[in-house]
Amino acid sequence: MFNPDPKKPIGGNIIAHASTTRISLKKGRGETRIAKIYDSPCLPEGDCLFAINEDGIGDPNPKDLEKE
Repeated sequence: MFNPDPKKPIGGNIIAHASTTRISLKKGRGETRIAKIYDSPCLPEGDCLFAINEDGIGDPNPKDLEKE
């Protein structure tokens, strides 16, 4: 049986056609977040880990990385 993808981008087709690079953001373990580029004409598909800290966006806590 066909199961549709449960993730739906915000903005629908209007935003999808107006943007050139699409990024998926999701929560990882602890304070770690994951950003994944999944559609871009000039960047390869890939992901990176980051954290939102008191002083802004930065590297994730090493303790959170050990769990993954």
